[in-house]
Amino acid sequence: MKLVFCGTPEFAVPTLEAVLAAGHEVALVVTQPDRGAGRGMELQAPPVKRLAEARGIPVVQPEKIKNNMEFRARLEAIQPDAILVVAYGRIIPQWMLELPRFGNINLHGSLLPKYRGAAPIQWAVANGEVITGVTTMVLEAGLDTGPLLLAQVVPIGQEETAVDVFENLAAVGAELMVATLGGLEAGTVVQQVQDHALATLAPILTREDGTVDFNKPAKEIFDRWRGFQPWPGAHTTLRGKKLIVHRMHLVAEAGTGCGALRVEGERLIVGCGLDSALELLEVQMEGKKRMTAAEFLRGHQVRTGERLGL
Repeated sequence: MKLVFCGTPEFAVPTLEAVLAAGHEVALVVTQPDRGAGRGMELQAPPVKRLAEARGIPVVQPEKIKNNMEFRARLEAIQPDAILVVAYGRIIPQWMLELPRFGNINLHGSLLPKYRGAAPIQWAVANGEVITGVTTMVLEAGLDTGPLLLAQVVPIGQEETAVDVFENLAAVGAELMVATLGGLEAGTVVQQVQDHALATLAPILTREDGTVDFNKPAKEIFDRWRGFQPWPGAHTTLRGKKLIVHRMHLVAEAGTGCGALRVEGERLIVGCGLDSALELLEVQMEGKKRMTAAEFLRGHQVRTGERLGL
């Protein structure tokens, strides 16, 4: 097929690589503009752009696409069989949806109709799901409401974070997109209408999502920490200052009250809801460097009975 590929972050890179390896022609890559990153806010090219340039594929980075007549004319001149959309980060306008004969094929990081929205992988992990997956679908004007094409189930390990699951789904999704394109060409992949009654939402994450509520059970807190990696992570307060929890794990022992700390040698344990507990392994006090629990206990003279989140 002749394709246009719209994608931006690392998650989209394996799909572009797989589509090229399968022999499809990617006539144009559309990606977000270069953004400032790091302390110096130096402009950095998106991962998809770097791959496209390495493969000699033309790249465009429009700030806006809905009423961009130059961009529209370029896509209309290409006349792609399909437009692939993988974590592009822009709403696709109606004229683009109607342009290719096979439509705009999206790779979504969940088993639709579950987890529609901006952060499906993070919310699946944060909600303690043991399976998730990837789905290819035909985009329409609604939010992830279009007809389904193919799906692949992927298990979520008990200790896996969203970062791990992103990596797994990116690899599986790349193969699924190639299978989808082959099926569309052969006429063996048939569109299936979603059951909208089963839809759940995965809204964009906010900083507040990382605030730990120690009234919740330890398993729920741990799952949210896994899901919200690398951002917004998990944070609380100690002695009126922000405390980031970089690593934690579940422990079988009972807690001593919600948010109450217990010091056992070099171990730092916090009580959670339903008489459960978490061990904090790596933390960072506001304005300080990241450190292990043992280093933190030595440097801050934490006492049993002090409370987090006050």
